Amino acid sequence: MRGGDRAARADAAAVGLVTDPHGTAFSGRVGWGRRPAVLVIDLVRAYTEPDGPFALPAPGPAVMATGELVAAARTAGHPVLWTVVRYARGCADGGLFVRKVPALAVYADDADGGWGELALKPAPEEPVVAKQYASAFFGTSLASTLHAGGVDTVVIAGVSTSGCVRASATDALNHGFRPQVVREACADRTPEVHEHNLTDLDAKYADVTTLSDALAHLGGGGAPRH
Repeated sequence: MRGGDRAARADAAAVGLVTDPHGTAFSGRVGWGRRPAVLVIDLVRAYTEPDGPFALPAPGPAVMATGELVAAARTAGHPVLWTVVRYARGCADGGLFVRKVPALAVYADDADGGWGELALKPAPEEPVVAKQYASAFFGTSLASTLHAGGVDTVVIAGVSTSGCVRASATDALNHGFRPQVVREACADRTPEVHEHNLTDLDAKYADVTTLSDALAHLGGGGAPRH
């Protein structure tokens, strides 16, 4: 590796970003467009409560960072959207996903515990998209809603980094949006799993950004919601 490349990698690591983890062939950036929206992925009690069926070891920092993103977006008039996993009674619409991950049954309409309740409260006008699979875009109206609102950049927060966040960021790119994954606003089972998936996302499918950078972009104003 040349000295200049090493210095660039060191600078990126210093701010928590890695722009070319698989070599210079994967060093591109999608950047920010003119109209961002914050998308909060599955930040529900099943992950955030200590006794939840998918409880994460330390969800608190991600919840707090997500709250900051949401507050900044609301102040600047940018859209905020949320996703939850929801199944019909008996997981009749769960397909093979619930066979692969039987614990997803906690999100069925006839399940006890309220594990699908969001850890943060959406505003009345903020869409809550119900999904049955990992990606927020698969089989939902999300892409149409974002396109109709003129959104070109999706600022992604939530859980888990290796699962629904990764799938949603990848599909955001597939649908023509600029995915910005905020590292402090996502969480996973271990720091290693979290970091490895952020590194791979940053190389191939999204820009991984810091909370401070995302807040700076969101604070720049924007067209108010109608």
